[in-house]
Amino acid sequence: MVGMSEPAEKTAAASRALRLRKRLYKRNRIGRNWDLYLIVVVPLAYIVIFHYIPMYGAQIAFRNFRAIQGIMGSEWVGLKHIIRFVKSFKFWTIFGNTLTLSFYHLIAGFPMPIILALALHYAGRPRFKKTVQMITYAPHFISTVVIVGMLMQVLALRGGIVNSILAIFGVERINFMGKLKLFQSIYVWSDVWQQAGWGSIIYLAALASIDPELHEAAIVDGAVRTQRIWHIDLPGILPTVTILLILRLGRIMQIGFEKVLLMQNPLNLTRSEIIQTYVYKIGLASAVPNYSYAAAIGLFAAVISFLLLIIVNRFAKTVGETSLW
Repeated sequence: MVGMSEPAEKTAAASRALRLRKRLYKRNRIGRNWDLYLIVVVPLAYIVIFHYIPMYGAQIAFRNFRAIQGIMGSEWVGLKHIIRFVKSFKFWTIFGNTLTLSFYHLIAGFPMPIILALALHYAGRPRFKKTVQMITYAPHFISTVVIVGMLMQVLALRGGIVNSILAIFGVERINFMGKLKLFQSIYVWSDVWQQAGWGSIIYLAALASIDPELHEAAIVDGAVRTQRIWHIDLPGILPTVTILLILRLGRIMQIGFEKVLLMQNPLNLTRSEIIQTYVYKIGLASAVPNYSYAAAIGLFAAVISFLLLIIVNRFAKTVGETSLW
C-alpha cells in the first residue's frame, strides 16, 4: 500500500487475516452445531408468531373496532375504553375480586410445594417417597373441567359426600357453591391440592443440588433436622424461590378464567367475577361483542402485571442478589 512501511503493511494484512479467520470460525461453528441452533429456532418462532405478532392487534384497545373497517380503518379513540372501565360501577368489585383471589392463592399456594419438597427430601423410605410423589403429582394431569365436576359432585347440596356426612351428624346442609364467603377458599385450596405436588419438583431438584458435605458438617456439630432445614436447605433454594416468586407476582392479574368461569353461578357472581371472566363475557359471550372494550380491559390488567413485575424484580435485586435481570 502506498505510504505505508513494510511492517505496517504486514500488520494490516495480519489483522485482515485474523478478522477473516474469526468470521469463518463463526460460520463453521454454526455449521457444526446446526442441530442446536435448530432447537433454539423452534421456541423462538413460537414466541414470535404467537406472542409478538399478535401485539399488532392490541391497538384495537384504542379504537372503536369494526370488523368491516378492519383494525387500521377503525376510529382511533385513545384511552376512552380504559377510562370507561375504570369509571364503571363494576370496576372496584371486579378489580378487588381479582386481587383478593390472586393474593389469597399466592399466600396459600406458594409455600405448599416448598413444604412438600422439604418433607419428601427428608423422607426415609424410598418406596414411601415414590408413593407420595405419585399421589401428589397425579392431580396435576386432571383437566380443569373434571376438577370442577368433582367439586360439584362432592360439595353438592343434595347427594354430595360432604353434605351427606354433615347430615349424619345432624348438621344443617351447606350450599358450598352458593356461599359468597366460601367461593375463594374452594377455588384456592382445590388448586393447591391439584398443583402442590407438581410444583414441588423444581424445589426437589434445587434441594438435590445442595452440597451434602454441608449437612455432614452440621450433623457433626450436633444440628438437628429443623436447624439443617433453616440454615442449609432454605438458603440453598432461596434463589429458586425468589425467581419463582417474581414470576408468580408478575402473573398476579392473570388468573386462569376457566376454573372460575365453571364455578360461577348467580349466587356467587359478586365474589367470583374477575377481570378474565368479565373480558370473556364482553368480548366473546355477549350477544353484541365489544372487542375494543374487552381488549382495553385485558391490556389494563397486563400493564399492571408488567409494572408489578418490574417493581418486584427491582426490589429483589436491591435486597438480595437474585433477580430476573
